[in-house]
Amino acid sequence: MKVDVPTLRAAWWTFRASRKVRSELEVRRLDEISVEPPPRLPDSAVRGVAAILRRTTPTCLVQALVLQTWHRAHGRNRDVIIGVTKPSEGFRAHAWLDGDPPCHDEGFAELTRRAPA
Repeated sequence: MKVDVPTLRAAWWTFRASRKVRSELEVRRLDEISVEPPPRLPDSAVRGVAAILRRTTPTCLVQALVLQTWHRAHGRNRDVIIGVTKPSEGFRAHAWLDGDPPCHDEGFAELTRRAPA
């Protein structure tokens, strides 16, 4: 499969953005995190975004913040939702984008949400 330049640029942006978000989450609060917008690319370049997120396996929060920024740059405002399970069910937390398939929020109660910047 031939990879085009926009897809490569989207992949490179995703790689850099994911690393920056991951390191910022270690020292900053969630509301202080900013993700650099992607360069002007066609929405079809999302293939590069997906490829990097699949191969680098970021945390769900890093992935949600990067994807939120991509969607925002393409005219779609989606909130990041952070949910938790009941402690009696073995406490877990998960982050996803509002509008993701229902499997993401299965068993998680919404704790907070973050609107696009």
